[in-house]
Parts: sequence; structure tokens; C-alpha cells
Amino acid sequence: MNKLALRTEGLHKTYQRGRIKTQALRGVSLAIPRGTFCCIVGPSGHGKSTLMHLLGALDRPTSGQVFVEDQEIGKLSSSELAALRARRIGFVFQFFNLLPTLSAQENVTAAMMFSDKNKNNRAQRARELLDLVGLSDKYKAPPNELSGGQQQRVAIARALANDPDILLMDEPTGNLDSEAEAEVMATIDQLHQQGKTIVIVTHNNEIAARAQQVIRVKDGRLVEF
Repeated sequence: MNKLALRTEGLHKTYQRGRIKTQALRGVSLAIPRGTFCCIVGPSGHGKSTLMHLLGALDRPTSGQVFVEDQEIGKLSSSELAALRARRIGFVFQFFNLLPTLSAQENVTAAMMFSDKNKNNRAQRARELLDLVGLSDKYKAPPNELSGGQQQRVAIARALANDPDILLMDEPTGNLDSEAEAEVMATIDQLHQQGKTIVIVTHNNEIAARAQQVIRVKDGRLVEF
């Protein structure tokens, strides 16, 4: 049996604005084996991104537990959570969030500042990652000289900067045309074949059809698992 990359038990998340409470997640328990290509799907506003943020230690649950492999992360301090994210989890979002004044290589290198990994060869590591995502001719290009697909591939290279085992992606092709989406998905497939655990939040049924595991969320609950 594969070791689990991510697991939750009885996960609840409630947001409160003034007197209004919104239950984003209602008792979610799931398990994602290491090395799995998993998609989280469901209607907008039903808890998909909230679930991803909790899996990635970007937020804390109202109740319930999140495990990254065998480590329960609920009692970690903010600095310990930051260290966990830097060491073990890479994030890719719908909006590329590249620093506009930096080159592709410098955007990737910047992500290494939060880890002691590759301390003495960060520039070389950044170039290797850009090679991996098919951008060996774009080291010096700033974001405004890159297509949407190329910018997202830089974002993927940045997510890989500290060699995390787990990649969490929130609508990574949501702003891309069909050609750019195909480029990005080819990169994601390659990373999965190399053993990375990939978790993608998506509305795209074609992407979900490629996944080994599909988690469906509706009204903050799992409706199929």
C-alpha cells in the first residue's frame, strides 16, 4: 500500500464576517497516496480552494486534522508551518504571481531564499528547472516578454525550487488558451511521471479525466471519493 502524501480527518472550516458565518468545509476526511495525480472538482464557492489551502498549510481548520505524510500539522507554529511549506510543498496558482521586474531565472531563484537547499548554486538550480519546463531560451526574459503558458511554466519551475514532494495547483490553466494549456499539462504530466504528488483544483473536465483520483466537493462536503 502506498504511503499517504496528504490526509484529513473531520475537517471543518468556518469563516465569520461580523455576525455572518459561512461553513466552507463540513467534516471532510480524505487520503491522497504519495505519487498520485489527484484533481479536486466541484462548483465554484463550494470549498475546493479552501480545502487546498488547508492541505497546503496556508490556513488552519476550525476543527479537524491535516496530515502531511505522517505529520499532523495543526499544532505547528506559524514559523514551523512556513518551514514545512518551503521544504515539502510547492504551489501554483491561476494567476502567475511572477515578480515583474525580475527575469524568469531570478523569479525561480527568489523562491530559494526561504530554504537552505541549493544555497551555493541557486542560479544553476534555477536554470536546470527552467530547462525542465522547456524554457532554456528564456532565462533572462522578464514576465512581460513571456506568453501566458510560458509564465505559468516559470511559476511551476518556481514551485519546484526547493524540490518539494507535493505540488498543489489551483486552476493552473484557468487563464490559458488551449495551446498554452497543453504545454502546461505536458509539464505537469512529466512531473507526475517523476514521482511528484500532484493535486489540482480545477473546473476543467478534460484535466480531471487525466487524474488517477478525483475528489468531488459540493456544499463543503465530499460527494464522491
